[in-house]
Amino acid sequence: MEKQEKIVSMFDEIAPTYDTANRVMSMGVDKSWRRKACDLAYEFKGDDTLDKIVDVACGTGDMMEFWRSRAEVSGIAIGEIVGVDPSEGMVGVARKKFPKFNYHIAKATEIPLEDESADVLSITYGIRNVVERKEALDEFNRVLKKDGLVVILEFMKNENPSLLGKIRDFYMNKILPKVGGFISKNLEAYEYLPNSIEDFSTVSNMIKELEDAGFEMLYNKSFSMDISTLLIARKK
Repeated sequence: MEKQEKIVSMFDEIAPTYDTANRVMSMGVDKSWRRKACDLAYEFKGDDTLDKIVDVACGTGDMMEFWRSRAEVSGIAIGEIVGVDPSEGMVGVARKKFPKFNYHIAKATEIPLEDESADVLSITYGIRNVVERKEALDEFNRVLKKDGLVVILEFMKNENPSLLGKIRDFYMNKILPKVGGFISKNLEAYEYLPNSIEDFSTVSNMIKELEDAGFEMLYNKSFSMDISTLLIARKK
């Protein structure tokens, strides 16, 4: 629990500069990954109306806005978009940016929503920060309706480093922490990023964990030199 609290505290500290650092480090490419995740999830759902979309580890709210804007493009009506995050600092930024959404300060293992109440649950670049991952995946299953989707975007551990993979690892380990540390004035927080990826799961292990938690895999693909991986699974 102490490790989880330290991670939350770190995000509280970098919240004011988080968006700027993210845009610079990803060169804006993360927007295309988020757009792809939303569009594919809506295709898999195939519904014109969804009651609730939940974004866990919602941070400063960007993914919630992607859910809203892509639904608008696709002509899909959404009853409610809910953000869940344990960092008050990050949610404070999200509330200012996107006041129309609803928010809960809560952990991924303790989502304050009713059983089978959500059509889609996403977690973008947050699952590796959840210490009790099995409990979180079980909680995602509880909150989702039958046939509901869990959508995960994440930096995964490199299973078989190719030349491009080694270039990616060099960027993530040597360049990115310095850029993020310079913008945020918090080098430790951005040195945590490559370490958290190295300590995290491979794609194949993450798929197994989802299946063990009662999900059926629908889609998995890595983008941009395998920097980011998208997983979409359906609750059985």
